[in-house]
Amino acid sequence: MPPFLDNRLLLAVASGVLGVILTLLTQRILQKRGVFSYFVRHKRVGLSTDDPVFGSVRVTWNDTPVDNLYISTVELRNESLNDYENVAARVFTSDTILLTERSEIVGTILHLNWTQRFSNLIRVEPGREPTQVQRDIFRSQREYLIPTINRGQTVRLTFLNAAKTENQPSLWLDIQHKGVRLEFRAVHNEFWGVPQPYAVLVGTALRLIFLGIVVRLVAAVWIAAVACFLYGVLVLVPGALTIRLWRWLRNKIAG
Repeated sequence: MPPFLDNRLLLAVASGVLGVILTLLTQRILQKRGVFSYFVRHKRVGLSTDDPVFGSVRVTWNDTPVDNLYISTVELRNESLNDYENVAARVFTSDTILLTERSEIVGTILHLNWTQRFSNLIRVEPGREPTQVQRDIFRSQREYLIPTINRGQTVRLTFLNAAKTENQPSLWLDIQHKGVRLEFRAVHNEFWGVPQPYAVLVGTALRLIFLGIVVRLVAAVWIAAVACFLYGVLVLVPGALTIRLWRWLRNKIAG
């Protein structure tokens, strides 16, 4: 068989294999289970204390004394390629007292309402006082109905709360929705919209490829050394760019 026919045959086979791989990858991406992630930030805004030097400091909320006052923010993000409707999200805690709250779907003017189930739990008939069970429920949890959370969209929940101990409070989020998996993420500094640990990890993996290219193409040792040094200093850049490129490609495939 002539060489040019061998090349055409090889090209056809390679194209066919590549097409199958891309098709499988596309189906895998589109059928992947939805992933929601969330993280929590805490900021102390007040502390009651008795100090022998500075004296007594008292913090109150609506004229009620509190020892440790915090503003805690819970951010929920839809990281999947699907849009979801009527998602119930429950925030709960055991070591702080939830006082007031604010909710928003970031980038919109919408706020969230409580679910009907939660509203029924804390409903008090006119002329009656809430029971102790209702007080405990209201102080330790909230349950919201998210009418729509599109891909890449974020829901932000902010709570003024009074920690029961000297430790930082703990707030948790729970979602039970078909086809959705919820993951807790630690708060990280970001670089170009990418968490720095992820950018460093991807950038370090790409450094092996970069090293191979340098060894293959660069003859001067000092140039190769400088290039590798600069890559190590700027490792966040290729890592962040690669992750952002992957996100863009994934969104283009999903439509």
